[in-house]
Amino acid sequence: MGTIGKPKSVKLFCGIISSDQSIEEQAFKHLEGKFGTIDFKSEVMSFDFSNYYEPEMGKNLSRFWVSFKNLILEDELAGIKVFTNSVEDGLAQNSNRKINIDPGYVTAANIILATTKNYSHRIYLSKGIYGEVTTIYKKTGFIKLPWSYPDYLSKIAVNFFTKARLDLLKSLRALNA
Repeated sequence: MGTIGKPKSVKLFCGIISSDQSIEEQAFKHLEGKFGTIDFKSEVMSFDFSNYYEPEMGKNLSRFWVSFKNLILEDELAGIKVFTNSVEDGLAQNSNRKINIDPGYVTAANIILATTKNYSHRIYLSKGIYGEVTTIYKKTGFIKLPWSYPDYLSKIAVNFFTKARLDLLKSLRALNA
């Protein structure tokens, strides 16, 4: 029989999709107020991988990721997704979201993304939130899975997540020293 372990420390990130920089700045204030300092921000790229968000959020959407200096525990992700959904709702205009904030975390082995949508490859966490292994990390880098979102495998995303992963490993070494 295996020993039941405790949740591990991981690096929190949020994937952001928006077309309004002022809304993004307001969102950052909420996020930093709850999770602490944003330590890394990816380059910004055009979100032209899908038109899923256009009916609600409009055209000319941008995509980027931010991560936070403070580590979280794995079991906090569902509550974090509930919080980011409330931030999205609070910044909505005429019942339309102006920003999409998808939290997740980076481990040494993978990227986990929180979602409200169930699907065959997702598991229920709690509070109406599911978790998805979005990509895995092997010696050569992040590996595409059949359901991996293409933007999560873009050069900008891979650069961001590689940097976040290295920072996580450095932080974990410091905790264990």
